[in-house]
Amino acid sequence: MNGAEEDSGPGHTPAPAAGRRIPAEWVSSRPRAERARQVADVLRQRITSGARTGDVLPDERTLGAQLGASRNAVREALALLRDEGLVSRRRGVGTVVETPKYGHGLDRLAGLAETLTGHGTVTNEVRSAGLLAAPPEAITERLELPPGAPVVCVERLRRLDGLPLSLDTSYLPAGIGRRVLDGDLAGRDVFALIEEATGCLLGRAELAVHAVNADPGTAGLLQVPAGSAVFAIERFTRLADGRPVDAESLRIRADRMTLHATVHRNRAPAADR
Repeated sequence: MNGAEEDSGPGHTPAPAAGRRIPAEWVSSRPRAERARQVADVLRQRITSGARTGDVLPDERTLGAQLGASRNAVREALALLRDEGLVSRRRGVGTVVETPKYGHGLDRLAGLAETLTGHGTVTNEVRSAGLLAAPPEAITERLELPPGAPVVCVERLRRLDGLPLSLDTSYLPAGIGRRVLDGDLAGRDVFALIEEATGCLLGRAELAVHAVNADPGTAGLLQVPAGSAVFAIERFTRLADGRPVDAESLRIRADRMTLHATVHRNRAPAADR
């Protein structure tokens, strides 16, 4: 595209170069920043749905043709993605995917290593693991235990190919937790260890997801600036027979993980049809 096709401000309609026709969808009265944000949203979806580190994006002209956007809007969109750490500009190469976001499904009860199979090696730094003789009352209530009952607490920093992704804290009933402590906490998902310890499959989980700002301690472990946005997930899991087994608190890097689910709409009541 030449200069006549560039945006020059909100509401501006560029004049077409002689002999060339600009697609109608490239011309918009909306501010360029809004169009850039929309282009960034589309590119982010492409990156998170299958791109790998080192993949090279098409040049700005090609992206503009593919996405129906001016070159300036594409350039600003790429700047937004660079600020997020998803891409970088390399001289002689172009725009390169740095670290894609990894998807973590919320519609299937699975551990992180299960979820990221094929994306790399998940390792766990066991920061603490042991019996709590006097756990918080909120934990014993959640696990449906008598007040003051001991529980096992396991805290792990989880990495993918060395990159910190999440800080996970699990509280387990003592009888089950002691057997989980004998398992390979550094190399395996807690879910798999629970199923082995109990001889029973996991059944269901309740989840609550919040966006919070990382406190300095959490930020340091996850290697993000203090105050960065992270996903805070509270997950309460039961075995297939209904027994409460795991009350978890997860802190997940929002710049490296995306949470997704496939949901279905229930049939409307007869009165609404």
